[in-house]
Order: sequence, then C-alpha cells, then structure tokens
Amino acid sequence: MKKVKYIYSILSVLLLVFCSCSTESVETIKLLKRTVATSSDGTSTATMYTYIGSEIVSIDGVQKHTDFTYDNDLISKIVVFDKQNQLSETIEYSYVGGQLVQVKSLNNYRISYVHNLDGTISFEKFILDSDNPEIKVSHGTLHFQNDNLIKTETVADDTPEGTISTSSVSFDYDSKNNPMRNVLGFKKLLDQNQKISSNNSLTSVIISTTTQGDQVTSSAKIHKTAFKYDAGDYPIEEVSETAILDDGTIGYLKTEYFY
Repeated sequence: MKKVKYIYSILSVLLLVFCSCSTESVETIKLLKRTVATSSDGTSTATMYTYIGSEIVSIDGVQKHTDFTYDNDLISKIVVFDKQNQLSETIEYSYVGGQLVQVKSLNNYRISYVHNLDGTISFEKFILDSDNPEIKVSHGTLHFQNDNLIKTETVADDTPEGTISTSSVSFDYDSKNNPMRNVLGFKKLLDQNQKISSNNSLTSVIISTTTQGDQVTSSAKIHKTAFKYDAGDYPIEEVSETAILDDGTIGYLKTEYFY
C-alpha cells in the first residue's frame, strides 16, 4: 500500500511540473487577437485576428477582409477582399531556401528580391500590363539591423527622360515586442514594411528628392508614434498625431491592442 501511495505521489508531482511548463510555454507566446482604432472625432473601428496555432488565418476589419494560406510554415498566398468595392486581390509569395524571392499580385504588380551577402536585400518592382507584360517602375534596397527594417531606399524607373526621382524611409524602434512577431512566417513578408520587424517603430522619416537637370527638389515628412506596454513588453496602446488614416489623409489615431 505504501508503494502505491509513493508511486501516486511521484505521478502527481510530475503532472504538476508538466502542467506548469505547458502553461508557461503558452503564456510566453502572445498573439494579437483584436485592435480598436479611434480617430480624433471619436469614431472607433475594430479589427479581428484569427489563428490556428501560430498560423494566422484571417484579419477582418471594417473595410477589408484578408485570408492567409500557408505552405511548409511559410505564407504562400494572401487574398484581400475590399468590402466597399466588392473586389478582391490575390498576392502570391515565392521562396527559395526559406527566403522570399518574389511577391506577385495577379494582374497588378510583381516584386523580385535578391538577398545580398552584406545582409541587405535588393528589390525590383514591375507593373503588369495587358499590352506590355512587365514595366519596371522602381528598384531599391532594404536595410536591416537587429531584426528590424531600418531603411528603405527606392529609385523610380518610370520617370521622364532627364529626371531622377529617389526616396528613402528610415525607421527608429523601441526595444519592446512587435504585436505580430509571434505569427508564423509573417517576418518573411518583405512587402509589409516595418510590420515585419521584431520591435515597434517610434519614428519614420520619409525623404523624397527629384532632380531635373540642375534643379533639385526635396521634401521630408516625419511620423511619430507613442506606445504603452503590458507587463510582457507588448503594446497595449499606440497613439500618433500623424497616422495615415483609411481615407489616405494624415491625422490623430489611437490604436488599442488585445491579445
């Protein structure tokens, strides 16, 4: 009888340890479930995120619904449905050795990527046209540091003869967790800009330059964002006075994050 009680005690301890470890493992992997965005006029809109495990299945907002498809733990296709105009866009992602090499929006555009030895990534963007299969519109370089996209440099290729148009976007980050960092395969999506970074962008600086002969025209825009975080260093609130709103204008926006 004593032997049975001893074995039972050991099994109970092991079960407690297993449950404790399992709970800890689940709690350390946070996934964004919902956001609520509020503009300066008090209008609020909610966006819902759905998963199977750590694979994102869909993002459902007021204006758009996005579905994701995976292949070998990599996001292979995204379908975006615009609820306003009832049109959908299909974007396909191609990889070589786990690295993204092409993004193709069917009948719209194609972006090719080359992963360089110095850690930068070169890209070329083409517009797909029924009369001319591909028209190159731009090329450039993506720069990374500490798993963050810190700079995008772009040169336009569709400018009039004698005109050179360039732009650069630089990002500064906090040291906290990006809400999407635990989504399987999301950081591979180079077309998602700073959303693929491990941390959160606090400041972005956009510099555009156009050269025509001896005349040079430049402009600069700065977007700043402030965050509040939970005990696990994940954002729970984001506030920006210079956010790009759904209608394309710039204004105040507060976003709350729920996990």
